Amino acid sequence: MKKVYIYITLLSLLSLTGCKVAKDVPVRGPEGEIAYKITLPEGFDPATDRCPMVILMHGIFSSKDVNPMPALAKGLAKEGIASIRFDFNGHGKSDGRMQDMTIEKELADARAIWDCVGKLPFVEGVGLLGHSQGGVIASMTAGRLAAEEIRGVVLIAPGSVIKEACQGGKFFNATFDPKNPPEYIRCWGVKKLGREYLLTTQQLDIYGTAAAYKGPVLLLHGDRDGIVPMWCSEKFLQTYGSQATLTVVEGENHTITRRKKEVVAKTVEFFKKCFQINQTDSGARICVRYLWE
Repeated sequence: MKKVYIYITLLSLLSLTGCKVAKDVPVRGPEGEIAYKITLPEGFDPATDRCPMVILMHGIFSSKDVNPMPALAKGLAKEGIASIRFDFNGHGKSDGRMQDMTIEKELADARAIWDCVGKLPFVEGVGLLGHSQGGVIASMTAGRLAAEEIRGVVLIAPGSVIKEACQGGKFFNATFDPKNPPEYIRCWGVKKLGREYLLTTQQLDIYGTAAAYKGPVLLLHGDRDGIVPMWCSEKFLQTYGSQATLTVVEGENHTITRRKKEVVAKTVEFFKKCFQINQTDSGARICVRYLWE
């Protein structure tokens, strides 16, 4: 079946679903408006149908439209699972400067998206997924929302090493005094990280916060990852205990470009179990997105 792309304004779709959120009341985080896209299964009618949704969180210096986020959204939609992917503040098309980004602000962005999803009446069941630094945000968001019903969490190469990097005064190819960092550093001579990020990241209780979440977790990590070491996923595995599974993807790198289909397939399989979706429920889907970017 030929793929068909339907473009619908946020106001139109929310009007169909009876949601009271209007286009002149944008989703906002600490730094301003958050750009996002929602992908729905083919043939899905938000006025009458219901489906689960996964919130997708990208890594540092990335965006909602950079691999692997679009591929994950399409893979989930093919199996009847909607998704929402968004740009953190200072990334992509969201407001804010990269230099002002902090983990706490990204957590606030994630919470704002969570609240947005909670206003969509066609959503039944929500999962979280994060890649790289987005994995840190997804894990900590799940921990902070432990009282809410989160069906499942997927962490792809979760970049908890950011804490040790900031403590050690070396982030990618930039070096600095961790006790007294400059106003900002330049990673690869281009991307700016501000002093507040460098100082506050050193104090994060990543695993302690994540541990409050007691639902199922899938950890995916490529054995060719040259950016986030395997011990990050292994420590998350220890944190979650029997509720988590770690799958090492042979030959995969950090940017998920070598075994992308395998990573998407394992992610989809996990969420189908979390949402109790049978194989007979799947089929060809249409990608539907909001024009709010």
